[in-house]
Parts: sequence; structure tokens; C-alpha cells
Amino acid sequence: MERIPEDLIEKVRSSNDIVDVISDYVPLKKQGRNYFGLCPFHGEKSPSFSVSPEKQIYHCFGCGAGGNVFSFLMNIEGYSFIEAVTQLGKKSSIELPQMHQQNYSLKSTDEKRKMADIHELLAKLYHHCLLHTKQGRPALDYLENRGFTRESIERFQIGFAPDSWETASQFIQKRELDITLAEKAGLIGKRQSDGKPYDRFRNRIMFPIWDRTGAVVAFGGRVLDRNDEPKYLNSPESKIFQKGKTLYGLNLSRADIRQKQHAVVFEGYVDTIAAYRAGVTNGVATLGTSLTEDHASILKRNVQSVTICYDSDRAGVEAAFRASEILTKQGCTVKISQMPDGMDPDDYISKFGGESFQKDIIGASLTVMAFKIQYYRRGKNLRDEGERMIYIEEVISEIARLPKAVERDHYLRQIASEFNLSLDALKQQQIQTFKQQQKSKDNGPKKRDNNFRIQTLLQKSLLPKNLNAERIVLAHMLKSEETAFLIQEKLETGFNVEEHNAIAAYLYAFYEEGNKPNVGLFMQRIDDDKLRKLASELAMLTISDEMNEVELADYIRIISSYPLLREIQEKEKQQENAIRRNEIKLAAQIAQEIMRMKRSLK
Repeated sequence: MERIPEDLIEKVRSSNDIVDVISDYVPLKKQGRNYFGLCPFHGEKSPSFSVSPEKQIYHCFGCGAGGNVFSFLMNIEGYSFIEAVTQLGKKSSIELPQMHQQNYSLKSTDEKRKMADIHELLAKLYHHCLLHTKQGRPALDYLENRGFTRESIERFQIGFAPDSWETASQFIQKRELDITLAEKAGLIGKRQSDGKPYDRFRNRIMFPIWDRTGAVVAFGGRVLDRNDEPKYLNSPESKIFQKGKTLYGLNLSRADIRQKQHAVVFEGYVDTIAAYRAGVTNGVATLGTSLTEDHASILKRNVQSVTICYDSDRAGVEAAFRASEILTKQGCTVKISQMPDGMDPDDYISKFGGESFQKDIIGASLTVMAFKIQYYRRGKNLRDEGERMIYIEEVISEIARLPKAVERDHYLRQIASEFNLSLDALKQQQIQTFKQQQKSKDNGPKKRDNNFRIQTLLQKSLLPKNLNAERIVLAHMLKSEETAFLIQEKLETGFNVEEHNAIAAYLYAFYEEGNKPNVGLFMQRIDDDKLRKLASELAMLTISDEMNEVELADYIRIISSYPLLREIQEKEKQQENAIRRNEIKLAAQIAQEIMRMKRSLK
């Protein structure tokens, strides 16, 4: 099996500071020797995610996630180990050998690579057809008339699929690529009459869709003639493309998003590109689907603040409401832009220009609550008492859901002032509405994991004496090769916890190979994710720089004597049962055994 040499892997790892890598995803603040931030792997409000620049590892004291720079990328981006090494190798300009995917991966992964290769080549073909062929000229004229610049066409690699049934299919076959995979990806169809392939995308402006690494995984095709149907034709979901996990343009806008700490979410790729031309360089788009929890999770890894800029029709407004709820649950600060009736961002920019879009649409975005207040006013005659009361009840219902008392007070005062109502009466109505909402929530499915982090930390702080001893000893072993082999020699029966024994076995082998203490490198050798998390937790323990002989002897005694203590406890239960059954002679015999066992502990 072909592998990347270990020395190259270590060179990549040591060339990428874990603090710098994680800072691209999590805002970190230095506290003492380590950096802390909100864990990207579970929702939390208080930072429990710790990164050690000294040990080049991370660990979350809330959910237990931990590892080195490779495992972080594998967990947050879904990379394989090879992908993580490759991405960090590129970042640090370290040349790695070309790996043959089928040698280290499953057949399905090899199919994904081949499918991505087909998309990449077709993207280049379509881009060439747009810019350099007679067939593409009408499409290029159309784009330029719509305000698309050559720079934006190049940046987003926009192309054109000729009005032909066989351009793409012949291109694929001539290069001896797998036409079956192209069919599975929705690029090619097959005629029922003779089974021959034909192009699914024809006479359309083509927009490549990228995954997190910048690889083309799908296409969106827009018609030139408005009479053609459908107006937009997108790739179906495939092994390499899932709409609910893909944000269009993120690979291009990620740097601007992180620099501004703000993302703008659109409904489609055309709006995203139009916004880019208007100067909004931190935009992304969902692709023919509502914003999902996966989308929100991706955004939260990159930014705190998100503006939703959807169409102004009813469907767009309702989608914005749903998206705002999902993003808020992820801990994002959310605003919603107001588009004029009947317009989408592309239309608005074409008519009013980029400066107006930035100032009057994105710049004038409302908080979610303010947007809802505007929305509930639509179509209502507030001079009519009945419609006015419906409006007030709808708004109070939304105010009751706000988590902050200051926000609730702010909007209640607005209503009181606008309609000359008693603030006290509105507050009573809001409290009553809140209680009704809570009652409905209490009658729904129960969720019992709210206090996971608190319970986890409490459990760890109340560990039995013998478990604490094993953890501290292992932490010292991670720091010192000499201590590790001393423990191996003196702790003849090994550790009492199976996971601790497994980590120790990994560590003995690591040192026997001639490696020096290096937690980041050591974690690379651990295949089991649970053990890797435990190792990161142990490495983060606060311990003394060295362990003296007295401490070592005490820990050895505690660990070694634990099995006997358990046996004594079991004997004591047997003695209590014998006394309860009035078997005095048996109880006395057990008592003698207990005394004999306790003497051997000294």
C-alpha cells in the first residue's frame, strides 16, 4: 500500500501551527499558556474549547473533542487523513508525492474523485466555449449586457454549454473518462431508443458549483431564451454533491467573510455573483433548497454575523424567517434585508446599481424582530380595529419569544407609543403569551441534554481516587519517555481502565520506535477516535513539570491496590448478607479474610 512517508507527514504537521489553523474557524483568545474559544463541534455559550500551542493539540472540555491539526480538519471539514495532510501541505508549500487514491481508499472514494475530475474538465470546456467560440458569443453578449464583467466571469468560471446534444458526451468519451459516472452525476442522459448518450445541459450559461476544497462538483445552467423551460437547470444530488451541505461561492468568499466577520446569504448563484459585482464580496448562496442546519453550522464556523438577502415574495420572506431561526439557534447574530416588491438582488442591482444595493439594501438590513414587525403589517389596514388587534397579537407573540428582556421592553414600548396603548397592559399580555408558549413547549418532546457540559465537568471533577491517579500518571507519561518506561516496569498489572491500558500501549510503542515526547505526533498514531479524544484530555491536564519518587510510589500503590480494594468491598457485602441471614460463623470467616486482605495493602 502506497503511503505518504512519515517524515513528510510530520513536516507538514510541524509546519502548520495549530493555533493559526483553528483561528481560521474559531475566534481564539489567549488565557495563560493556552487559547480558548467556543467549540465548533457543539453549541455552547461559554468557551470550553482549548488549544495548546506548546503541545500542538486541542481539546473541548464540554463535548470531549480533541486531537491534533490533522484531526481538527478531518472533523470540521469532513476530510480524510490524506486530504487533511494534502490541504495543509499546500498551505505550507510542502510538495507531497502524487497518491493513487485507489491504493488507500475505497472504490466509492475513487468514483468520487473520477466524478469530480469530469466536472473539472467540463467546467474548463464550458468556460472556453463562452469566451473563445462563435457559439458562445450570444451568451457572452447577454452576460455583458446584464452587467457581468470579464473579471467576474473569470472569478466564477462562468461558461456556456453549446446548443448541441453531444458536445459534453463526446468530450468525455474522447478523453476515455467514465461516461457512466457522468450519467450518475446528471451531466449526461441516455436515449431510450438506442441507449446512446446525450448532453443534459444545452444552450445554457453554466455556473460551476464548488465544494469546500474548491473542486467542481455540480453545475447550474441558465437559459438564454426566456421562453425555454426550465429557466434554471441544476445538477441533481450525487456522491459528490449534496445541496443541503453546500454553500455556493464559499471557497471564493471565505477570506472576505472571515476578515469582515460577516456573511450575506442569497438564494442563488446569480444573486451572489451580482452582489459581488456590486461590491458585496462576502456573499454565499443556498442552492435550490432552504437553509439547513448544516449550512448554518458551516457559517457559524466562519462568522458571528449573518445577513439574509432573499427575494421579496411570500416564499422568500417565509424562507428568510426559517433561516433566521436556524442561524439564531447556532448562535449567529442575524439581520434580514428588505427587497422591494417583485425584485430579487440581481434585478435590483441591474436597475439601481451596486452603490444603492450596498447602502439601501444590505446596509439598511433589519433585525429579525424589526423585519417581522414590517412583515406583519403587510396587507393590513391598521385603521381597522379588528385588523389592528390581529397585528398587535401577532407581534406580541413574536416579542414573547425574544430571549433578552431589553429587546422585549424595546419593542413593547414601540407598540405602546404607536397605538397609544398602556405599556403595563402590553407587558401582561406578553407574559401571558409567553406562558402559553412554554406550556405548548413543555407538552412537546423532551430534550434532556441541555446540561451536558455541566454534568460532564462535574463527573470529571468527582472521579474516584484510583481513576485520578491513572489519569495523572498517563499525563506524566505523555511528557516523559523515562517516566513512561518506569511506569511500565513498576506497574506490573497495568492500568485498571481498559482505555488507559490502550493509550499506554500506544505510548510504549511510540517511544520504542525512537520518538521523543510529542503529543501532536503521538495522536497521529492513534486510530480510535475515542482514545484520541481521551489522550487530548489527558495531555491538557494541569500537572507538575516532574513527578518525584514519593509521588510516583503513591500513585503506583493506589493503582495497583485497586483490584484488591474492589475484592474487599465485595467481601464486605458478603459479610453483611451473612449477618442479615444470621449466619454468624460464615460472617466471622469472611471478616478474617477481609482483615488478611487489608493487611496485604500496607
